[in-house]
Amino acid sequence: MYIAVVGPGAEATSADRQLAEQAGYLLARAGAVVLTGGLDGVMAAAAAGCARGGGVSVGLLPGDRRADGSPELTVCLPTGLGELRNGLLVRCADGLIAIGGSWGTLSEIALAMRTGKPVVALGGWRMERITPDPDRAPDLPGPISADSPDHAVALTLASITQPT
Repeated sequence: MYIAVVGPGAEATSADRQLAEQAGYLLARAGAVVLTGGLDGVMAAAAAGCARGGGVSVGLLPGDRRADGSPELTVCLPTGLGELRNGLLVRCADGLIAIGGSWGTLSEIALAMRTGKPVVALGGWRMERITPDPDRAPDLPGPISADSPDHAVALTLASITQPT
């Protein structure tokens, strides 16, 4: 299984980083490959937790220099795609755990929902559908909410029926 842990980079709070580190650890212990955007904040914390758990983490970097990647990563892949690498990250993942909130995180959540990937949110964005005519609007499911890294990992792994 390839699970993306997404969230803010430099804007991540210490709580975001703690949650991401624990999620990365638990994913590694479950045998999942941890995917991230490869930079700091939530991404680096998830990679650090993965390393502590003895797992493999892959960072899809926005730029074209491996040296810009988090040193906690097992593999750094410079894409040269900027924020467009968010789509690549989502397509490579079997599921996502979104921790905290930033515009990049929101784009990854939206791309994953559009492509049918399971998304588990741990804090961050709160989304609800607001429509002027609920009788005519399709029912669009949103991310699944979790209350802890253990819960987020369990929900994500249970949501994946057939890893690709």
